[in-house]
Amino acid sequence: MVPSEPTLPRRFATGSDQAARVPVSVVWEITAACDLGCLHCGSRAGRRMARELDTAECMTLIDELAALGVRDIGLIGGETYLRKDWLQIIRAIRAAGMDCSLQTGGRNMTVERVDAAIAAGIQGIGVSIDGLQATHDHLRGLVGSFARTMDLLACLRDRSIEASVNTQINRLSMPELPALAALFTSLDVRNWQVALTVAMGNAADRPELIVQPYELLTLFPLLAELHTEAKAHGMVLQPANNIGYFGPHEAQLRYVNDAAVHWAGCGAGDTVLGIEANGNIKGCPSLQADYIGGNVRDAPLAEIWDNSGALAFARDGQKSDLWGYCGDCYYAEVCMGGCTWTSHALFGRPGNNPLCHYRALAFDRQGLRERLVQVEPAPGGRFDNGRFAIVVEPAHDDTVLAAA
Repeated sequence: MVPSEPTLPRRFATGSDQAARVPVSVVWEITAACDLGCLHCGSRAGRRMARELDTAECMTLIDELAALGVRDIGLIGGETYLRKDWLQIIRAIRAAGMDCSLQTGGRNMTVERVDAAIAAGIQGIGVSIDGLQATHDHLRGLVGSFARTMDLLACLRDRSIEASVNTQINRLSMPELPALAALFTSLDVRNWQVALTVAMGNAADRPELIVQPYELLTLFPLLAELHTEAKAHGMVLQPANNIGYFGPHEAQLRYVNDAAVHWAGCGAGDTVLGIEANGNIKGCPSLQADYIGGNVRDAPLAEIWDNSGALAFARDGQKSDLWGYCGDCYYAEVCMGGCTWTSHALFGRPGNNPLCHYRALAFDRQGLRERLVQVEPAPGGRFDNGRFAIVVEPAHDDTVLAAA
């Protein structure tokens, strides 16, 4: 008898989805317009993109997504509510039988907008909170933005809707994670997703924000402790795809429905799809322009999904594509270098990812550590990155041993 697959939330891909290459989960940037000025924004959101998809184009795209078998769409910006037709988009997604949630910085997500989104069929609202008040306000570029997120969480708590929080972990927010965990459980948050700040866009202009590889030695035991505490209070601490890999806390942090799992490689362009506001299609919404597989104005979505080589890199990747430490790693063929977005943002190509717990531990056992040093700035465009070098040095000494 063949064992059945575990019951998973609709946004999770199963083995059957991977075999059929179904884009289960889609993240759709419906506008680049934003009312915050975040210092770590990878897309450098603010103004609308030239020729963002109009309403009719969005309705056609929703039909194409449903036809491909998409089950879950997360709407992002910029800020979703800065599109006049954002509620119409939500209604159309739900009418097509797909789940729909949105992410917000919360500055102007008023009670009226929350209620309108719920009436339109939104099923979840995620709020970005990147530290306690002073840190959050600094990173978001607006004094008072933290207070607005607290108002929004209080509003969501009084409504029958799934409320979640997303936090970027950087060198400012990392020390505040325990206090944030306590705050979120007190507010009845049920899902807390954490991700490392990636050296892309505005964050690439501030390399001092980026967590260093050796700091993972402190971060991961902390995340494991917070995961246990959160679970006891009914909150799931969920790691994003650039939190990993294969260290002693991997199974605990990446569990699904109490089943221990592990990182199985980048799902971009395999069971995940990203859409830019102007109709560009990528395997993952965070990826650089190098990974744009086409535009829905130029070709049907199904054609782009089936035929674009730029979307097939994760599915068709080979161990020989890896380089540096990752090329010889014990977990190479399973991990495939971790998060493509993270490694490309550091080195201009994927396949070598120093932001890995297993790797940090391996260096530490040798009395060494890796340190990232920016050697080339980002040019200043959307989803852009600079270049970093890896310095290998004694774990407790600033003397440089080697550079790669």
